[in-house]
Amino acid sequence: MQQGVFEPMPLPHGIRSRFVSNVNGLTMHLLEAGFESKEQPCVVLLHGFPELAYSWRKVMLPIAAAGYHVIAPDQRGYGRTTGWDGDYEGDLNSFRVLNLVRDTIGLVSALGYRSVAAVVGHDFGAPVAAWCALIRPDVFRSVVLMSAPFAGPPLLPFNTANEEAPGSASSASPSPAVADNIHTALAALRRPRKHYQWYYATREADANMRDCPQGIHAFLRAYYHFKSADWKDNTPFPLQAWSAAELAKMPTYYIMDLDQGMAETVAPEMPSAAEIAACQWLPEDELAVYSAEYSRTGFQGGLQWYRCATGGIGSAELQIFSGRTIDVPSMFIAGKSDWGRYQRPGSLERMQISACTHMQGCHVLDGAGHWVQQEQPEQVSTLLTQFLRRHG
Repeated sequence: MQQGVFEPMPLPHGIRSRFVSNVNGLTMHLLEAGFESKEQPCVVLLHGFPELAYSWRKVMLPIAAAGYHVIAPDQRGYGRTTGWDGDYEGDLNSFRVLNLVRDTIGLVSALGYRSVAAVVGHDFGAPVAAWCALIRPDVFRSVVLMSAPFAGPPLLPFNTANEEAPGSASSASPSPAVADNIHTALAALRRPRKHYQWYYATREADANMRDCPQGIHAFLRAYYHFKSADWKDNTPFPLQAWSAAELAKMPTYYIMDLDQGMAETVAPEMPSAAEIAACQWLPEDELAVYSAEYSRTGFQGGLQWYRCATGGIGSAELQIFSGRTIDVPSMFIAGKSDWGRYQRPGSLERMQISACTHMQGCHVLDGAGHWVQQEQPEQVSTLLTQFLRRHG
């Protein structure tokens, strides 16, 4: 995607938009706050899907007020960042996790920092933040993960040369064979289902959302509402296993009906006009920023991340780090109504027990679903600034 002429983005006073060229092949768009002083330590905020740097607008100023230069990029595949390949037939290698880490390191370096006080990631930004901290703890001196737990690097098969019938080792993600089996099992349920991440890897996913009958603005309104605390049936609980019966307990935005796309999945959950008017965490003028950006770019850039994750692209090289842990100070935040922390059974526990050796706390916030930093920005800002004062 090539850089064009962009309309000014409505931003809170004290946050500015800028572009940084030559960042690992990208011209990266970012929002920043606390930029007035060149001496302040840096904090990097990484968004998820379907989000933007703009998703951090409500927490940037409080962090800056605590004495930090806060930067939030549109990540590769998103928003006003350009230089990425959004063709479904294109080369997916640039969307590998290690290259996304390289994007972040490249941006930090381009801005003149040898290290940053913290890297904070939400949703799909969380694993990127986690890998940043695991691979380069000298650069990323602390890490905060939101909504998506990090269970650790994929494991290498161990002692297989000495075992006649090697047992199956636990790992951060299901093996390809297990993943294939789960799709067959989900499709065979009495109510046939499918996993949203593998749906997002299909060719039709982008067009389903981009060209949906209700329009992108209404699609995003329903999608954000469905995964928020405003949808009262979001009452998550731990799942007992990576099995079809257990996964099917999650809402359809995660375990979809087999015959429906995401646009059809969220349409019935469109909030009423009164509910939209009462939505203080995402009023219509702020949602319009998202709908304008996704109307221009489509969703394929973000969907390339899912194609890499579900297709195992780059996963073998991550085994280089098998056995490594995140040893910098870490913290986890999620909304009480967010299924994200439970969608990979056992990941939340592995993060706390083994993957993060200096975990400072796991915080579950009332009144928030998946979009925790937008739904409860005051609580998130307080947690982040307290964490930074202690460890940043």
